[in-house]
This record gives sequence, C-alpha cells and structure tokens, in this order.
Amino acid sequence: MVAMPFLEDERLRALVGDRADGEYTLDLRGVTAEGARLALERMLERRRFGAPTSVVVRIDRPTPTSGATLFQPIARQLLDARKRGLVLRFGLLPEGDGGGFHVELPGHPGRTEADG
Repeated sequence: MVAMPFLEDERLRALVGDRADGEYTLDLRGVTAEGARLALERMLERRRFGAPTSVVVRIDRPTPTSGATLFQPIARQLLDARKRGLVLRFGLLPEGDGGGFHVELPGHPGRTEADG
C-alpha cells in the first residue's frame, strides 16, 4: 500500500490506527488469489469455534510492476464474513507495517479469551 503524498505518516496512522499486531498472523504474501481465498476461508471457519481473537492478515504491498494485488479480493471476503457475523471488524494495517488488515473475530459465543 502506498501512502497518499499529501498525508504524513502520523496523519495516516491516525486514520487507520496502530493495530499492527494480533494474537495470530495469517501471512498471504506470495500466495495466489485462489490460495489466499482458501486460506482465509479456512482460518475464519476454524476460529469461529475458538475464543474471540485478533488476526493480522499480511499481503504483498503493491509495486509499480506488481499488477493486481490481493487487497480487493481479501477486503471483499472480509466484508462478506463481517456481514455473516464471522468478523467483528477489520481495518487496514498502518503504512509502516506493510500491507494487510487487522481483523477482530468474535469466536464462539460460549468461549472466552481465557478458554484459548
């Protein structure tokens, strides 16, 4: 993700937040779009039975020659998962932390963070 030239790093971080860490990381860098879709789908399915948690989903940053990135397909998949109640909220990672999303998962209604 390339920062807009008129936004300084501090202002950009104020917009997207400081959520660069999660309890888990799903690293999709170097993965095909189909592989990323399947990996995210499996992660969401597994985590819905666990305790509430947060996940950092890492994707490749765009480059002048990279062509299409995983940004749109992953964002659409997360939005759909949020509509289905599998994701509480998600947002972009701060610029300095690479490309990706910070995702908060509700977990199973009967589980707590102490349950793991």
